[in-house]
Amino acid sequence: MNQLPNQSSSYWTKFMQNQEELKFNKLQNDLETDVVIVGAGIVGILTAYQLVSKGVKVALVEASEVMNGTTGHTTAKITAQHGLIYDKLINSIGEEKAKLYYQANMDGLEFIHSLYKEEEIDCDYEEQEAILYAETEKFEKKIKSEFEAYQKLGIPGKLVEHLPLPYPIKNAIIMPNQAQFHPVKYLGHILNLIIKKGGQVFEQSPVEAIEDDDKGPVQVKVKNGHTIYCNKVVIASHYPFYDMQGLYFSRLSPKRSYIVAAEIKEDLPDGMYISAEQPTRSIRHTKDGDKTLVLFGGESHKTGQSENPFKHYEALKDFAEKYYTVNDLPYRWSAQDLETLDYVPYIGPYSSMKDHIFVATGFGKWGMSNGAVAALILSDLVRGKENPYFDLFTPTRSETHIQSAGKFIKENINVAKELIKGKLADKDISPDELKPDEGSIVTFNGKRAGAYRDHTGNVCVVDTTCTHMGCEVKWNNGERSWDCPCHGSRFAPNGEVIEGPAVKPLERLN
Repeated sequence: MNQLPNQSSSYWTKFMQNQEELKFNKLQNDLETDVVIVGAGIVGILTAYQLVSKGVKVALVEASEVMNGTTGHTTAKITAQHGLIYDKLINSIGEEKAKLYYQANMDGLEFIHSLYKEEEIDCDYEEQEAILYAETEKFEKKIKSEFEAYQKLGIPGKLVEHLPLPYPIKNAIIMPNQAQFHPVKYLGHILNLIIKKGGQVFEQSPVEAIEDDDKGPVQVKVKNGHTIYCNKVVIASHYPFYDMQGLYFSRLSPKRSYIVAAEIKEDLPDGMYISAEQPTRSIRHTKDGDKTLVLFGGESHKTGQSENPFKHYEALKDFAEKYYTVNDLPYRWSAQDLETLDYVPYIGPYSSMKDHIFVATGFGKWGMSNGAVAALILSDLVRGKENPYFDLFTPTRSETHIQSAGKFIKENINVAKELIKGKLADKDISPDELKPDEGSIVTFNGKRAGAYRDHTGNVCVVDTTCTHMGCEVKWNNGERSWDCPCHGSRFAPNGEVIEGPAVKPLERLN
């Protein structure tokens, strides 16, 4: 019986361990530049590359390590097939915009591919078919409706009833000419190009505020006390931490999803597979030296709203072992994704009042193609150029159609419920009762708190009130983190911020 790894660790980010050229200094002095980009994932890196290639002075600022967020924990499929999306988009935003969404994502794919070819990047890039399949009669009908949407929009694809998978399906849509790659190898190469072209990259430099009086330069305040003065800012930090006028916390739904990497005895057929049903099952392969790894993904849920996050890894392990001969399970990891009200990302001006501050967020698990789209749009907007996809993706667009309005109400009722439920949660054990490597809500000095005991026996106690908007965080036993069920902020056992929108740590109580 194979055991899951004790620690969550991404296969992609393992590549960073011995890459000295991908380690960058902290910001150690005040700085002046044209553009500050906050966040060194796929959006920040590709946007920085586009701008420095046009002679723009750029500072790319990362709170932790480059590519250590969702970009380093993706399935790394580059595709315009985003589940059952096109039938949904036709019904919500119309055929014209639904077709634009497809074209934009194909442009994103082509952008990634053209850079790969031009720069001869060693990144395990492979052209693959993207395959969306149904296993039940209910979703067989949804696949047929989705294929009809493909035909209306002129999207290449074919409807089939059989796949080379070890379990039966009802039907599937195959989208040709998609791709997969190693995102960290690819973007690591791009980072080196940014440096060669005069760009600056800083790690361990969390931005905690943006001061903008619309008169002088924008001031980007870094936590260590230094300031970057610039004309324009791109917020590519996944969740927009600067939320004065965009109200993004009410328009984004944060979700966790999981990956288990397996070495299997069988040969996996080519293709990138994903089920239409929930819980999702995503399957693709990648190379690990002379071995082939199969990435089994899925098990999505709202952040902070699973009572036992580790069980999602176990479910993927059980799925892999049910259908394949698993020889080893060397990696497991998870990612956080943000979903918008209408399933189209927010890319463009931060708000109607802030047209020199830009944002890209809400890729809904499809960040490789959408992230590249964001880089193309943002690099145009920063330079004052028009972009054909502006109206589709702009964060200032109207979302008053019935589907978005209904989702807005549902999401915010869910937040209110979690806020109240958290305040009433049990807290009937003390930190002394925790076993090594165990975290829990506890009673500490007569009050509710969160505590984690590490392998050496040291206990860390924190206030469980999220520093974003006051919800009560929950312990995540799969990642050893405190997760907020309202807006998705995540904190390390000692309270330090892992994931926004929170920018301040949980209060340490011991």
